Amino acid sequence: MTGTTGLVEIRWHGRGGQGAVTSAELVARAAISEGKYAQAFPSFGPERRGAPVLAFNRIHNDQPIRIRAEITQPDVVVVLDPGLLSVIKVASGLKENGIVIVNTKKTAEQVRAELALQGRLATVDATRIARELLGVPIVNTTMIGALIKVTDIIKLESMTEPLESRFARLAERNFKAMTRAYQETIIGE
Repeated sequence: MTGTTGLVEIRWHGRGGQGAVTSAELVARAAISEGKYAQAFPSFGPERRGAPVLAFNRIHNDQPIRIRAEITQPDVVVVLDPGLLSVIKVASGLKENGIVIVNTKKTAEQVRAELALQGRLATVDATRIARELLGVPIVNTTMIGALIKVTDIIKLESMTEPLESRFARLAERNFKAMTRAYQETIIGE
């Protein structure tokens, strides 16, 4: 996806309270700050803290985005909670050249087998990074780092203002967690 000029659709899988919706919003703000067209939106039902949730991004380098429907055929799937792998078909509808990014301690081979995934896969232990740098296992900003490494959809530096605006005094720690996840994400084929 590096250097892509078309529309990129991202589907975030998480649990209520993990920050999937916040991640999508922060990525959209950063993309807009780079002069791109972007949207972020959640899929809400009767969710509660801990229940599976979806959030979405659409980003286009040079054209307004007129689609408002949920993303059923994503280019990228980001999984914040590895426990969802056995509950939801997270790779459902993934485009042929798409990629799944998973927060996990498992090896890529283990995750690939669990998902029965034929496509591309990237992994990072975002929970460990978040605990070490943020003191809590909330992985939304760490997974943004993984997304940026895998897709190059936005620049890491473009996240500075959205993080400062959202997290104030905690922005620097979130930026460090995001950067570390960027460095530690393993991209497989």
